[in-house]
Amino acid sequence: MTACTPSPSPTTGHGHETGQEETGQEDEGRADEGRQSTGRDHYDGSGGGEGLAPPGCVITADGTYAARLALDGESWFPERWTLDGPEPYAVPLPGNQPEEPGTEVLPMTDGRVLIHRLAADRHLFSLLYPTGPGTGELPLGAVECADPAAELRLLPPAPCGERAYALALGRSATTVWLVAGGAFGPEMVAQVPGRCSGGVWLDGTGRLLALDQEWGGRTKSVAVDLEQAGAISPLLQIADDSNDRVLLADPDSGLLLIRSDAASPGHDRLGWGVLGSTLPVRFPECLRVPDGHRITPFAIQPGQILTPESCAVALRVDGPRGSWVGVWRPAARRILHLPAPEGWLAGAGLWSREGVLQLPYTTGVVRCGVARVGVPWGEPEARGESREEAREGALEEAREGSDALPPSTAGGAASGGGASGVGAGGGDPSGAEPAVSAVARPVPLQQAPLEGRVPEEVTVG
Repeated sequence: MTACTPSPSPTTGHGHETGQEETGQEDEGRADEGRQSTGRDHYDGSGGGEGLAPPGCVITADGTYAARLALDGESWFPERWTLDGPEPYAVPLPGNQPEEPGTEVLPMTDGRVLIHRLAADRHLFSLLYPTGPGTGELPLGAVECADPAAELRLLPPAPCGERAYALALGRSATTVWLVAGGAFGPEMVAQVPGRCSGGVWLDGTGRLLALDQEWGGRTKSVAVDLEQAGAISPLLQIADDSNDRVLLADPDSGLLLIRSDAASPGHDRLGWGVLGSTLPVRFPECLRVPDGHRITPFAIQPGQILTPESCAVALRVDGPRGSWVGVWRPAARRILHLPAPEGWLAGAGLWSREGVLQLPYTTGVVRCGVARVGVPWGEPEARGESREEAREGALEEAREGSDALPPSTAGGAASGGGASGVGAGGGDPSGAEPAVSAVARPVPLQQAPLEGRVPEEVTVG
């Protein structure tokens, strides 16, 4: 693959009256209100939701903006949502001609929207922004794929909000490209052997990226350090013959959501662990789903410093009767199932630090809406328990009602930016001792380490 830089002058003022910094009129005749089409047969993004449509919109890590591909009649166009004001509002950003259904968009924290278009074997990247009556467009360059069958997709928004990355799948290696925020157009920043999927940010600066690497017939998660020439370290390897994928990570608490078949060979289960911890990965019984259903986590509550057991997790639940919302946290013993708002952009949402779940939606009446849901967890005092009793009960439930598997390589990603290495087993092939991160590791979840005792749970590896 090669990168092409753009000409230095941007094109502006496409002359579309709908591009003003206003909410604008309602889209009439809009089809499929609750979902953004991508023209793909499956979704293999950060949520690990293979077989599902992608999220209906993409939200910046700080929750200020969102972007989606909207439909007006039979024409697709990019649309930016502003979420950090008193009321959310949408700004259409149409170009000179309608977009293809497979076009990707990604919001930046400065209010611009990155767009990824495909033309023959060239992947074109531009930044869109409102310019009064029209849409301004700043070309960023292109990535050319020598292999026509090569796939390239945008990664989730980087935590810094100023850079954007894409993942290109070749025949024998996967390349990470910096496509926005660089100095000279698209830049190759890392190359990982094998075919990779996923893409989860492990820190708050956009330095450490988790990818699910397919190698030797198995899939294991690795961490890629984008500031160390793409240095690769093992992140999650539960058993030699298991397939282990990272779905979500929260740098504040260290909470890690994974999908693996280690606990039930041949069948994937949803589990959780703690970044940098020696504690086993757990597969709670309440996260099992009946046949024909699937659970995909899409948001973790931020700001829960070093307390992963209290982090709220939002789940997209898909079944024969459609999609709805589930909420769960490690200290809980069950999933709370909530009805999704009408027109929910399925799989999209974010938590406030206070624990309010925000779900974007659009209907024929409300073009740009955000439903704010307070979750009725049921505090321990209301059940006649002290908080310490509730915690002990939750841990006992975890011991009795879940399978716990000690990872053979537990990622040591830091809970903040600037870590120089990831993973206790990610040493230098030369045999040198790995560098020790200067960032404090997350605290244990009130359980003794596995060493020196026989665990009650099922142990693999």
